[in-house]
Amino acid sequence: MNDGRDQAAELTQSLAARLRERIGEDAAVSRRAVLGALGVAGAGAVGLSGRGEAHGGHDHEESPHGNFGAVGAYESTAFDPHAFLRQFNTGFEGQDGLEQRVYERDDGSGGTERVREFDFVANLSEIEIAPGVSFPAWTYNNQVPGPTLRVTEGDVIRINFTNGQRHAHTIHPHVRNVDPAMDGIPQTGPGVIDQGDSYTYEWKAQPAGVHFYHCHSLPLKEHIHRGLYGALIVDPDPDRVRRNPRDYVNYHGPVDEEYRRDLVQRAELRNHEYRADEVDEMVMVMNGFDTNFDGENEVYAANTRGFAYGVADTDGKGSWEGGPTIRPIQIDREQRQRIYLLNVIEFDPINSLHTHSQFFDYYDHGTTLLPTHKTIDTIMQCQAQRGIVELDYSDHQPGLYMFHAHQSEFAELGWMSFFEVN
Repeated sequence: MNDGRDQAAELTQSLAARLRERIGEDAAVSRRAVLGALGVAGAGAVGLSGRGEAHGGHDHEESPHGNFGAVGAYESTAFDPHAFLRQFNTGFEGQDGLEQRVYERDDGSGGTERVREFDFVANLSEIEIAPGVSFPAWTYNNQVPGPTLRVTEGDVIRINFTNGQRHAHTIHPHVRNVDPAMDGIPQTGPGVIDQGDSYTYEWKAQPAGVHFYHCHSLPLKEHIHRGLYGALIVDPDPDRVRRNPRDYVNYHGPVDEEYRRDLVQRAELRNHEYRADEVDEMVMVMNGFDTNFDGENEVYAANTRGFAYGVADTDGKGSWEGGPTIRPIQIDREQRQRIYLLNVIEFDPINSLHTHSQFFDYYDHGTTLLPTHKTIDTIMQCQAQRGIVELDYSDHQPGLYMFHAHQSEFAELGWMSFFEVN
């Protein structure tokens, strides 16, 4: 029986090859031209060699990428979206390239508070956004998105930030921050951080939810679009939920002990220090790249690399002939799935996620323990919006299930993916 892998691989490789070919021919090509090339292209993937680059004016340096290599394969291993998908930096553990630590300190009122400390550096980095297509990004710790930070509600988030890039940058958090000096904007506190300078930001981890951070220097859309952003997840504290259950639900009825216990259990299943390992958790940052700097995106992705969660040639048993850089997300249908979804797109007012053959529960901003939307298969997010998607494939047959943006052009330009349910 044909399980669809060949057709899925052909689709992924065809779209990726045509996108790469068109951008590689002319770095100034528009999104309209790319879509036009996709429309007239045949279904078969072709082998190409040459160079695809995006030029960023005075910041551009010669791309380290040479020949494209095999169709559908990424050349650079500097960033792995498959590893990033499930990487959470908690201070206790995380990525090797991020210095992080956890400790207790005096809170100034006779008690103690827990600090999660991270070291960030802003740099210029050449990143690969489609097979063989590079982009001159502005990065936190040499990656786009920046590291995913994960803490527990009530912790202190401490970031030692050094700007190693020629433009002035900041870090602005989407949390409930009560100190304007720590807001990471040009008008308060230290203002922008110039090249070679450092500053330490501190924020209280509140409220619980899926949030993010980004540079707030001007022009704002350029600093975000070039790559200075990342996810910040604040897990609910089960003890706080037990004491103040109404803070975590949009509900005005009676709260009895059974209801309270249910909310505490939900908090434990979302907290990495309790029972979150019982759920398969993923981070998807929906982003896009304007390769010719004309104010519209030519490449779209979840976690930076277009089609990275598509399908390459495979024997169906985990051996990927097309290389390990493009492959579907492997999930166990017996395990519940949770996606921390964040939209940081620039130049487009909305982005979206649509799941094929599946409906999910959605928690807008992740600030509630009960869904804000139930049994839906498409969610839209405006710029900076985020939320939690929870899926259950326990009653599905094994195989490939597509998911993508439901703006068709976004899907054709990179934001098209598959789950492989086992």
